Amino acid sequence: MVADVVIAGAGPNGLMLARELSLAGVHPVVLERLPEPRRENRANALIGQVVQMLDRRGLYQPLAGTSEPPQPIPAFFFGAVPMDLHMLDDNPFYLLPVPQTHIERVLAERAAELGVEVRRGHELTGLSQNADTVTVEVTGPNGRYQIDGRYLVGADGAHSMTRKLAGIGFPGAASDDIVCRLAEVAVPEEFVDPATGGLNLPGHGYIPPMYNRTEQGVFAYARLPSRPEMVFTLEWTTSGIDVDGSLTLEELHDSIHRVMGADLPLRPPDGSGPYRMDRWIGVDTRLADRYRDGRVLLVGDAAHVHFVIGGPGLNLGLQDAVNLGWKLAAVIHGWAPAGLLDSYDAERRPVGERVAMHSQAQLALLAPGAEVTALRELFTELLRDQTTVAHIANLMAGADIRYDMGIGETHPLVGRWAPDLLLTTGKGQVRLAELTTTARPLLLDLTEDASLATAAHECRDRVDTVTAHTKDTSTTGLLLRPDCYLAWATDTPRPDHHDRESLRAALTTWFGPSS
Repeated sequence: MVADVVIAGAGPNGLMLARELSLAGVHPVVLERLPEPRRENRANALIGQVVQMLDRRGLYQPLAGTSEPPQPIPAFFFGAVPMDLHMLDDNPFYLLPVPQTHIERVLAERAAELGVEVRRGHELTGLSQNADTVTVEVTGPNGRYQIDGRYLVGADGAHSMTRKLAGIGFPGAASDDIVCRLAEVAVPEEFVDPATGGLNLPGHGYIPPMYNRTEQGVFAYARLPSRPEMVFTLEWTTSGIDVDGSLTLEELHDSIHRVMGADLPLRPPDGSGPYRMDRWIGVDTRLADRYRDGRVLLVGDAAHVHFVIGGPGLNLGLQDAVNLGWKLAAVIHGWAPAGLLDSYDAERRPVGERVAMHSQAQLALLAPGAEVTALRELFTELLRDQTTVAHIANLMAGADIRYDMGIGETHPLVGRWAPDLLLTTGKGQVRLAELTTTARPLLLDLTEDASLATAAHECRDRVDTVTAHTKDTSTTGLLLRPDCYLAWATDTPRPDHHDRESLRAALTTWFGPSS
């Protein structure tokens, strides 16, 4: 069997990558070890810039069940220290509260519409590669077989078989004295504050929703749309735990009592489930020592793992997939400039490092101890400053990324995420997000004389051009990569020779010489 790309793993990251490749005319085969999609929910929301990214692929509306574009949220937290996002002129924090099971279902449906083949019950068991091909050994319901692919991408999670077989190291640190408990439950209605979604806990008082740190640990409570309530505890002790047994409501109740000093009655949610009841010991922070080994690449948890606070996992992993997809497709189609595929590691691994950094920093802020309490008091003061809030909000949302576009440009937007724009074209008004659903490079010509379009004419087979006007920016020309990062920009109302030449240089750098 032969495939352009073999993807190991049909979770959100693998399905997103498969969809990106299919939009670019590449035919992937997705291998999934599990015979059926998971019924248990492993995440409850998408947080950060990935929400806007899904909007720019036409996926936000079916996921959110609305025709409205995403809107930023007014508040969030860093290490359970509240952040008031109202004070920001440009708030980067977006939230899409949907369960991972729904995300996977929508992505699978959209991938199937594009003809993606997902082989469930088929497990990657071996690989070998040469200069031209990677041979993937698979065990499926009918026995063993091989697939020859141009590339193999591991989207197979923290215990990635792809990573292990490729010999890619996974160094990092582990905190083995931490116990996390998470469960979907039901609590008495009279304990819930309907105005805020928090809890009024007798013997303790009001508990705001999400993370709350005490000297004994961390407690979190959340009410999610159309989902059972969720509770979470974090303790810095492993004594008295039956590591071989499953989490019970009694164990969770006792953990809440130790952390909060009060009793919270718990019962199973209504309905048949299955409902999540998880306990895990230790927190790993690990980063693959490289995201590429020849014809093998990694995305998502196969490349990085970190503490769950702040929900950065899918924000990071799905954007890995979007960054990689168009580059891999360009190589397969034969028009990729030199070094394009190597830029995946160069761009995304530093982002993984920053997520690991802020996840570890938040974990440190949650720890017990008087010195941590003092640090939290200082942090609370710092988060009253608009500049500090903007810095941390951009860090957590992934909106602080600026890639090196390699063209020597000094325009402040080059290398950054393209801003949201409302454009007026010859066909009427359109949001920028509506022009990026095809995952193709896009030149926005906003000049007075529409003169930039001619400079990109020779690349029209791989770059779309839209001539428009807008009141949202003074920038007159924007070249978007398929991942919506800006490869080039200008503010000149009537571009001169230098502008056109710098645009051509950017086109060649990222999308190859003209055909």
